[in-house]
Amino acid sequence: MKTISLSDAQTLPFWRRPVTLLFLMAAAMPIAFSTWSALLNNFVIEVADFDGSDIGWLHTVREIPGFLAVGVIVLLMMFREQVLGLVALVMLGVATALTAQFPSMGGILTITMLSSIGFHYYETVNQSLQLQWIDKARAPQTLGWIIAAGSAATFLAYVLIVLTWEAFDLSYSIVYWLSGGLTACVGMFCLLAYPQFESPNPQRKQFVLRKRYWLYYALQFMSGARRQIFVVFAGFMMVEKFGFAVHEVTSLFLITLMANMVSAPLVGKAVAVFGERRALVFEYVGLAVIFFLYGGLYFFGWGVVLASALYIFNHIFFSLALALKTYFQKIADPGDIAPTAAVAFTINHIAAVFLPAGLGYLWLASPQLVFLAAAGMAIVSLGLALMIPRHPVEGNETIFARQRAPHPAE
Repeated sequence: MKTISLSDAQTLPFWRRPVTLLFLMAAAMPIAFSTWSALLNNFVIEVADFDGSDIGWLHTVREIPGFLAVGVIVLLMMFREQVLGLVALVMLGVATALTAQFPSMGGILTITMLSSIGFHYYETVNQSLQLQWIDKARAPQTLGWIIAAGSAATFLAYVLIVLTWEAFDLSYSIVYWLSGGLTACVGMFCLLAYPQFESPNPQRKQFVLRKRYWLYYALQFMSGARRQIFVVFAGFMMVEKFGFAVHEVTSLFLITLMANMVSAPLVGKAVAVFGERRALVFEYVGLAVIFFLYGGLYFFGWGVVLASALYIFNHIFFSLALALKTYFQKIADPGDIAPTAAVAFTINHIAAVFLPAGLGYLWLASPQLVFLAAAGMAIVSLGLALMIPRHPVEGNETIFARQRAPHPAE
C-alpha cells in the first residue's frame, strides 16, 4: 500500500486526506459501540437475567483489554498504527454483530471480551493518530468537531432504533448484526481506500513512562475510575430503578447525543480560548455536583425527570475531557505520542478492571454510595487539575515544574 507524508497528503482529494479519515473512523466506531451500549442493559436483564453484581462483572471483563492496551506497543513493532487501528475497528464490528448469538452469561462475557479488544485497541491508536495528524493550534476545535461527528453517527443509529424497534418488532440479533456489520464494512473500506500516512515524527516502539508526565497519568487514572461508575451504573439505574424499555433508553441516549452534537464544537473552542486548566476544573466541579445529585435520587426519592437530566448533563461535561488530550499534546515529546497513548490507556483502565465488580456488590446494598464514591473521585480530579499551568508546554508540565520554555502573555 502506498505511503505518503502528511504534507503531501494535502494534495489528495479532500475525501482521501488524513483528517477526513479521522472523521470517518470517528463516525464508524460508535455505530457498533453505541448500539451495543444502548441495548446492553435491556438485553442482559431480559435475556440473561443479570443483576447489579452480574453487570459489574461484565464491565470488569470488558475493561481488561483496556488495562492491557500497553500491548499496542508490541503490535506496533509489527504493524503500522493506521493498519492496526482499522483492523481493530473491523474486529469491534464483527464481535458486535455476533453479540446476540451467545445469550448466556459465559457467552456474553466471551463476545464482550472480543469486542472490547477491538474497541480499546482502536481507541488507543486513534487517539495517537489524532494527536500526530492534527496541528496543535487547531487541535481543540478539530477534536471538538470529531466528537460531534461521532455523536452525529450515534444520533442516526439511535433514531433508527427508536423509530423501528417497536414498529417492526425488531430483535436484538437483527440490530446487532446491522450495526456491527456496518462498522466492519466501513473499517474495511478505510483499509483499502486510503494510503498509509507518514507522520513527520517517527514514534518510539518501546515502553515509555516519563516522570514529567506524572500529572497526565494521574488525571488519566482518576478519569478511568470516575467514568467507569457512570458507564456501568447510570444506564443500569435507568432500567432497574425507573423501568426504562429499549426505545426509552435509546430516546434518552438520543437526546444526549443531540446535546453533544451542539456542545462539542463549542467545548473545543472554549478549551482553545480558556485553556486546559480552566476547562478541566469546570468539568470536575460539574461532575462532582452531578454525582452528588445522582445519590440524591436514592436518598430523597427524586424522580425520573431529574435522573434523565443528570444523565444528559453528565455526557456534556464528559466532552470537556478533550482538554486532557490537548494538554498532553502540548507537553509531549512528539515521538512519545504513540507509546504514551498505550500507557495512558492502560493507566486509565487500572481502576476500571477492579471497580465494576467490587462496586457491583456495593450496588446491591446501597446504590447511592456508588454515586457518592464517584463524586469523591471528581473532587480528587479537581485537585489534580489545579496543578496544570495556564500555558502547558514541554518543560512546564505542572505548576511545580521549572519552566524551560516561554509562554504567551496572559
